[in-house]
Amino acid sequence: MLHVDDLRKTLARIDGRGYKAYKDLQGSYAYPQFTLFIDYVQGDPFASPSKIRVRVPSTVAQIPPDLFSSRVRRIALQDFFIRGVHQTIRQVCQGSRGIGKSGMMAIDVGGQEVLERTAMVVTAQWIEARLSLGLPAQGRTVLGRQAEVMLCQEVPKIAERALQWTHVDQDRALAFVDCVDNQEAVRAQLDALGLVAFIADEAMLPRVSGASDRPLSGENAKPFTVPDSLRVSLPIPHPVSQNGMTTQSLTGLGIPKGITLIVGGGYHGKSTVLRALERGVYAHVPDDGREYVVTTEHAAKIRAEDGRRIERVNISGFIDNLPYGQETVRFSTDNASGSTSQAASILEAVEAGATTLLLDEDTSATNFMVRDARMQALVHKEHEPITPFVDRVRELYEQRGVSTVLVMGGCGDYFDVADTVIMMQEYQPVDVTERARRVAREFQTQRTIERTASLAEPDPRIPLRDGLDPSRGHREVKIDAKSVDTIVFGYEVIDVSGIEQLVDVSQTRAVGFALHLASRRFLDGQMGVKAVVQSLVRLLTEAGLDVLDPFCKDGHHPGNFARPRTLEIAAALNRLRTLRVKH
Repeated sequence: MLHVDDLRKTLARIDGRGYKAYKDLQGSYAYPQFTLFIDYVQGDPFASPSKIRVRVPSTVAQIPPDLFSSRVRRIALQDFFIRGVHQTIRQVCQGSRGIGKSGMMAIDVGGQEVLERTAMVVTAQWIEARLSLGLPAQGRTVLGRQAEVMLCQEVPKIAERALQWTHVDQDRALAFVDCVDNQEAVRAQLDALGLVAFIADEAMLPRVSGASDRPLSGENAKPFTVPDSLRVSLPIPHPVSQNGMTTQSLTGLGIPKGITLIVGGGYHGKSTVLRALERGVYAHVPDDGREYVVTTEHAAKIRAEDGRRIERVNISGFIDNLPYGQETVRFSTDNASGSTSQAASILEAVEAGATTLLLDEDTSATNFMVRDARMQALVHKEHEPITPFVDRVRELYEQRGVSTVLVMGGCGDYFDVADTVIMMQEYQPVDVTERARRVAREFQTQRTIERTASLAEPDPRIPLRDGLDPSRGHREVKIDAKSVDTIVFGYEVIDVSGIEQLVDVSQTRAVGFALHLASRRFLDGQMGVKAVVQSLVRLLTEAGLDVLDPFCKDGHHPGNFARPRTLEIAAALNRLRTLRVKH
């Protein structure tokens, strides 16, 4: 290992030379209170930025061990430190120092959700921040003196202010970690209590706008108030303030297993509740307003996706007897309709392990959700291949154990199959289950149930390795996330915009590399989709997210990854247009 003085000498030597001279910096350097690792140096000012790691030993960092005494607390603490590093970078870094990415410094920081990331690692021996760095240049000429400011002045300030316990907001750190710990404690209780989700009293569900995920504030911000008939109380490990009291239990609305309808007039908060539930599969930062909106980790948001690829999915329980004898037992298409895409997405999610479906009528195919009595009278069943969801939703729960939470504002036919009906009025929930049942008795639907046979148990689909080729030109692996909605996978572009529980571009990037890792480790021609993604997630838990990068050397900066769920990995696999499966 070299000394920081050697780094200064190298920067002085290469000052004014061609950009590739920066390659001489790769290596490790001892500073008085931390170690700097320069793992990768970019090839030019416009290329992907350089990768560095700042490691502070525990004897200097002095982080209390209780803050990372469990996996949940460790992830929360790492997320807290990531946000602190991000804020410190904004305070101490001068910004642009030339062309391209010159002078940029960044850490992979998230939004309102708390996710496991490769950007920070906390162990009993050290804390390590993993940063991206744009080494400064004018044209393609090294600006050595400006690089020295970045590496020898700004980086030490970040290491001191953001990675040492004595310099961070300790009360805030403890509250952050305890809050995440509480959320996961609530999640762990849901199944045994017969619940699929929990929304705490005083939660703030509305967001600032469609362009901001931050909580709404001001006079229009109304805290969530839970009706007594649906109120539950859950113990938590750390005290919180609720309803003006400090307590070590949370009260809130428990959404039970079964079929739950969320109804109400337009603009009264139905979709806002569902949006909070779909994001509730992740922990949230304190003061998000939804930090105690907690959903089972096996919940999948489902929507119609016109044009998506479907590969050999048995959708016959929902769609059968298509014109011209088109098969639906092993249905494939490159251009799905709204109804076929929604049917396939439900069955794929259940195949991957989903136990709860989240649906909104606004993003569903109308003909897939229901056919009313008048339409049934006009278009007879023998001419209609679709068995609507209303005729399958109870069967999914009673035979498969799959619950459904459905936002429905325009069709009362679902009253006949619902276990719980919650009406939103001015963003407040009202339990109208008994009223909905009275309405159903008084106003008979007149429609005919169109289910003619039980929903068949599908044969496991076994993905084949030759359908997952990430190579492109001379590059053996070309995978990237252009946005949270798009994965570049070799020559293919995977549209994941319909996978609405992906919340971060680093998650999307991780999904792309997870598909490649799965193809190398688990696609043996014997394992079904569920077994493949579960094996993959176990590997990520045991080995860490660093294993996603096929080129990462042990201990080096692996790139920016945030952990995806099993369901999102499976969903992306199913949308890869080159996917091939056997039964």
